[in-house]
Amino acid sequence: MKLMELAENLEMGVDEFLEMIELFLETSTSDLNQWQSGIDEGDGKKVMIAAHSIKGAAINLGLVEIYEVAKKMEMEAHENNLNGATVAVRAIKEKIEQIAEDLLKEESRRQ
Repeated sequence: MKLMELAENLEMGVDEFLEMIELFLETSTSDLNQWQSGIDEGDGKKVMIAAHSIKGAAINLGLVEIYEVAKKMEMEAHENNLNGATVAVRAIKEKIEQIAEDLLKEESRRQ
């Protein structure tokens, strides 16, 4: 993922954008834990709330792929359909791990 391109597209300063990405990583990890808890409990509302939170944060940062997965899951969870929830969690976790790696590379490059 090209974090600097995202910052530029959003017309944000690099430092500000990187701080927002760090916050996104923290909050989305918590949201994914809630999402997983909702799956384990069969609680569509819990999954829907977590997906909604991730969806909003992702689109604000231009993370369209994460947004799309979370949006789809939010709609499905609204109908208490959790069939794709585990796959969706895995997909978002992979994207988040990639963002974390890219963030570390960018931070070490800037030092």
